[in-house]
Amino acid sequence: MAESLRDLFRSLPVFPEQLSRFDASAAPDDPVTLFVQWLREAIDEKVPAPHSMTVSTTDADGRPASRVLICKDVDETGSWHFASSATSAKGRQLAANPNAALTFYWPQVGRQIRIRGAAAPIGAAAGAADFLARPVGSRAEALIGRQSEILDDPADLDDAFEQAQARITADPGLIAPAWTLYAVTAQEVEFWQADHDRRHTRLQYQRTGPAWSRRRLWP
Repeated sequence: MAESLRDLFRSLPVFPEQLSRFDASAAPDDPVTLFVQWLREAIDEKVPAPHSMTVSTTDADGRPASRVLICKDVDETGSWHFASSATSAKGRQLAANPNAALTFYWPQVGRQIRIRGAAAPIGAAAGAADFLARPVGSRAEALIGRQSEILDDPADLDDAFEQAQARITADPGLIAPAWTLYAVTAQEVEFWQADHDRRHTRLQYQRTGPAWSRRRLWP
């Protein structure tokens, strides 16, 4: 089995035949401008869910955990936003260690963006606004508030979901008390452009006070 999987993996294409071009010498002075440029190009190329990103955190014992979330916003200061319950596993991990890593990967254009920085709640008002902008089903799931707990009987989920939906119907402005909008203030942002010969282009931005410095990295 291991050998057949190894052969299967080696037979799979890694990059598309046509890769996007990236002239690192012409990159803008800040990573947000370049991120928006790459995002729009990913949208033009019809990359599925280009606003999805892997959010990586660590628990109190230093063990990493990753999951894919939706990026809610990117502001001009260089902060990437996502939302979650503060009582979820990721919320508890961020409370113990706010350092986080974000990864965008767009295989259709052979591009990856990696971000490292500290995550912090933006504020109750921002969290409430984000919660109320979510679809009803997403709000109902968040109101249940038992993410990652053991589910012994799927019927229990159905019952809890129906009860949460009924609460929303009775009070459309109801907000899950632990719902939080986080901002990851980037200290490093790396843009990676694939190359068929593995001469990948890597451009790293580093925050230096209120400004940014940038440098090329070896593939």
